[in-house]
Amino acid sequence: MSPTRWGPPIDVLPYFSKEEQALMTLLSALTVEDWTRPTKCVGWSVKDVAAHLLGDKVGRLSRGRDGHAPEGPRPGEPFPRFIDRLNEEWVVACRRLSTDVLLTMLYEFMGQTTEYWAQLDLDVLGEPVTWAGGEPAPRWLDAARDYSEFWVHHVQIREALEHTPLEPEYAEPIADTFVRALPHTLRDVDARVGKQVGYAVTGQGKWYARRERDGWVLDRGAPPSRTPLASVTTDLDTFWRLCTRNGAALDRVRTAGDENVCALLLGMTSIIA
Repeated sequence: MSPTRWGPPIDVLPYFSKEEQALMTLLSALTVEDWTRPTKCVGWSVKDVAAHLLGDKVGRLSRGRDGHAPEGPRPGEPFPRFIDRLNEEWVVACRRLSTDVLLTMLYEFMGQTTEYWAQLDLDVLGEPVTWAGGEPAPRWLDAARDYSEFWVHHVQIREALEHTPLEPEYAEPIADTFVRALPHTLRDVDARVGKQVGYAVTGQGKWYARRERDGWVLDRGAPPSRTPLASVTTDLDTFWRLCTRNGAALDRVRTAGDENVCALLLGMTSIIA
């Protein structure tokens, strides 16, 4: 199969329910003090991040499954600021809830989100995944975006609690999801047709983007060219932190080729920012 704008499909459906169960097992055992611990989401406690996950779940079900038309940005309000405002409003409102009520609501809606994705044709176009481009994206990419966000916040909760890391199996789709931002990241790079850019995540895989007449396309594997325009190699922990602005250590990154393109790759984000 030839490379496409979005790259090969990702199947995250087998991961949703297992990750949700692991998260609920963790949250159900927390003490009063645990819920108040600060996380790397500035100004948000463990309870706030859990409330944010609940908001993501019910928001997805409301607009996707139930056809509810949500509020849009205010006049002149940039989309990232709009998302930040909605998230903050939701989290502040949820501070009125006890942790028992919050857990009950999480239990109720976790499985429903998994069922929602499982009932859809994931090969058709759906909502944009804005960090990968502004146009409608395949639903499989939107599902992968959902899973990756839940995974990141789950990891942040565990780190705030100084808890055991989340099992490696849950991270299997993460690099393959976040790297889908690569063609969009390269959109303004002026390169001749055929030029390639590579990104390798140790133990997870290799990917490359190739310049075509209409833009960049993505595929799995190392760049076929012996002299790609640029390439970056790092480990998964560094990669996901780079892509989500979670304090990555750049000493674990190796770059080669065009320095400006490499800098662009290291600034690639796979969140709304």
